[in-house]
Amino acid sequence: MALVISAIITFWVGYLIYKKYKPQPVLIMGGMLMMYIAVVCGYGTILAPDKSTGSIFFDAFEFMRQVTSSNVAKLGLNIMSVGAFARYMDKIGASRSLVRLTIKPLLALKSPYLVMSGTWIIGMLIGLCINSASGLAMLLMVTMFPILLGLGVSRLSATAAVATTLCFDWSPSDTGTIYAAETAGVDPVIYWSHYQVPIVAVAFVVVGLLHYFTQKYMDKRDGHIVQPMEVETVQDEADNAPLYYAILPVVPLALILCFSSLWITTIKMNIVMAMFIGLFLGMICEYLRHHNGRKVFEDVQAFFDGLGMQMANVITLIVAGQTFAQGLISMGSIGTLIDGSKSLGFSPMAMMLVMVAIIAISSVVMGSGNAPFFAFAALTPAVAAHSGLHPVLMLLPMHFAASIMRNCSPITAVIVVSSGIANISPFDLVKRTAIPMAGAMLVNVGVTFIYYYIGW
Repeated sequence: MALVISAIITFWVGYLIYKKYKPQPVLIMGGMLMMYIAVVCGYGTILAPDKSTGSIFFDAFEFMRQVTSSNVAKLGLNIMSVGAFARYMDKIGASRSLVRLTIKPLLALKSPYLVMSGTWIIGMLIGLCINSASGLAMLLMVTMFPILLGLGVSRLSATAAVATTLCFDWSPSDTGTIYAAETAGVDPVIYWSHYQVPIVAVAFVVVGLLHYFTQKYMDKRDGHIVQPMEVETVQDEADNAPLYYAILPVVPLALILCFSSLWITTIKMNIVMAMFIGLFLGMICEYLRHHNGRKVFEDVQAFFDGLGMQMANVITLIVAGQTFAQGLISMGSIGTLIDGSKSLGFSPMAMMLVMVAIIAISSVVMGSGNAPFFAFAALTPAVAAHSGLHPVLMLLPMHFAASIMRNCSPITAVIVVSSGIANISPFDLVKRTAIPMAGAMLVNVGVTFIYYYIGW
């Protein structure tokens, strides 16, 4: 009965999020409802006896306080600083300088669909520094999209390549990466270098080829004629940052990688420090550029605003997801599913596939990668422990599944933004992204199986 109640509440929560209800309060409400039902019906408890407030009603709020406190102190500060730095880089034009610099080599290629595939690969590399899928897509839609059209690629094909440029959230400074690494008990840099990079390296080839052949075939099927044309690059007045600004978004990433267990171990570096150093260097460059101290200090407000935005959007989503997860745990739903899977003879990798399927479906229905991942990631250590699987081998494919499958949802931000700029239907766009993203998912799951069988 507990499993049925959990399923009904989970479906109800998913339906409300699908209907564009704010996910944070919906997840919190669903989680608290399950907590109280679990206690009243005798399925479980909210807090351990030694941590209880003495009141069942207050225990749910005490759980939220504990989760908020633990997240803001460490993980939350990392996420807030990353988001704030990205906002400042956009404010001073450094992000656009990075895009302008990296796409130039593509202009030397003469094959339109090769350039299109190259755009996707370069976009994935830029994604190491620009962690927002919709933000990166907007930059490439302004810069690379007109060039692809000028080379003769159709609007649908060009937009499909641009919209999926961050189908793997694989940066060590990405919020999902940080959260997954923390949950799995792995250093974010090790999680990135040892687990994420090999998967993405294979995906570069597979997804790049799928984009090339899929978009070329569908353009031909739709009667599109490849006819290169002259394209005038129009520079926006606000997009006039010096080209050397392109190095600024890379600074924190370089610091994190250099001063880590991968290279220099005598100097300690963390994500928050790296972001503040990047902010400081950005301020110096801005002063040398404008010679106006007042403007430099005023623009730093974008960084502070970014801190608040991350707290309001991402951190609260993590707290809400963990609250919902605690509700499922209190109901005993996860234990029931695990026991059921064991009785059906599910292997550890089969359990991983079940979790990945849940995340994938939720990402498409909700139009978000973060919402379902943060909601279910907190459950992963318990599921992994019962199935005998290392948490990282369950979190890794779940994390990537969330970012991959959001590109197959016509209601997700990156698809809506890209199709809006291109003046095409988001439903037509996801028809073009479906095959490359299916390939990405196969790579994601396939390489994880390899990790499991070779004992990584």
